[in-house]
Amino acid sequence: MDRDLVALLGFIGMFVLMALRVPIGVAMGVVGVLGFGALSGMAPAMNLLGNVPMSVLSDYNLAVIPMFILMGAFASHSGMSQELFVAGRAWFGHRRGGLALASIAACGGFAAINGSSVATAATMSQVALPEMRKAGYAPGFSAGLIAAGGTLGIMIPPSTIFVLYGIMTEVDIAKLFAAGVVPGILAVVLYFSVVQYIGWRHPDRMPLGEFHSWAERWASLRSLWAVLLLFGFVLGGIYGGWFTVQEAAGIGAMGTLLIGLARRRLKWVQIRAALIEALRVSSAIMMIVVGAFLFGYFLTITQFTQNAVEWLVGLPIGAYGVLALVMVGYLILGAVMDELAMILLTVPIVFPAMMTLGFDPVWFGVIVVMAVTFGMICPPVGMNVFVINSIAHDIPLVEIYKGTMPFIAVDVIRLLILCAFPSLSLWLPGLIAR
Repeated sequence: MDRDLVALLGFIGMFVLMALRVPIGVAMGVVGVLGFGALSGMAPAMNLLGNVPMSVLSDYNLAVIPMFILMGAFASHSGMSQELFVAGRAWFGHRRGGLALASIAACGGFAAINGSSVATAATMSQVALPEMRKAGYAPGFSAGLIAAGGTLGIMIPPSTIFVLYGIMTEVDIAKLFAAGVVPGILAVVLYFSVVQYIGWRHPDRMPLGEFHSWAERWASLRSLWAVLLLFGFVLGGIYGGWFTVQEAAGIGAMGTLLIGLARRRLKWVQIRAALIEALRVSSAIMMIVVGAFLFGYFLTITQFTQNAVEWLVGLPIGAYGVLALVMVGYLILGAVMDELAMILLTVPIVFPAMMTLGFDPVWFGVIVVMAVTFGMICPPVGMNVFVINSIAHDIPLVEIYKGTMPFIAVDVIRLLILCAFPSLSLWLPGLIAR
């Protein structure tokens, strides 16, 4: 059978299984093994199924993912997210749309100690959403804002998506973390601008909040020492050469636990809940990673990857034309596929093509991560939207998606800005390299 036809049937089979609500990692793994078996025989396919999970799950580099997730879980259960929101409310609450601004600021702050978009959205929806609804904000807009704010979790370091991209492409993860800082800050600024614009055009949708004195504002910052200490110690240790990214993840998780114990915020109940949460999220991620590797071996044997790279490089539309085509592809995939699966499935194909066309690998990593964040809040999948809907059952999915639309619009603007000015994301890694 023609190998290109087998590859096409493999993609069709994978999307059919996903449409039948088969978990993405399982869908990729099943298609990968069966496709590999169709071309090489079932005996080699069974060997592949036996060896790949063990090699993936024992990879030391991937240990950074569960450790950063555990760090975020400890931070969430010790009340750090609540402290971030309280500080944001003290500083922005008196402005029109102040609670919305406080929610965005809290999402950005929590993202600095948590590498997961879903965890950021879930945590902040429990902290900020009830307050905004109590103040009279439209439920759909409030939920959409938190869903968009959650995407900061995979842009502002530490980020599990940057880790995966770095492992797959052998790009320095520390440089990727640094490259995400300015785009992450830009995202916060643009999200602020959305709130301010809506407040200007529709004041009734953005009620004024409670005024806090300067003494109360400064007092609210005292409780943020734990967040600042963790962020500074983990990233400072990486860039100061004290420990590797993998060691930083473990030290960050242990440091968060010790701080929670010292502040008497973590009892056995909270520790157990954090461990279970981290185990569930990490298991889901590793299942997707294993499935993607199995599917990747299948694509390799069909020579689909090599043919796709040659086709992309040979298109008569120039380097930026190919980049635009790839970004459109990510936007389409983001509407039907999980961000981890997108990274694992597409990066082996598009990364070699982008390097052949002369793009910087660190900059392209930022662009890819930004592109996949759209999928977290875009219909019909929008993982962050589904997570918030599972917490706030009375807010329809349609209303949450409507609430995300203004933020998706400014995300597209941010993507265009970073494509036009690569130095915005490469400036900080360049300073560190010196």
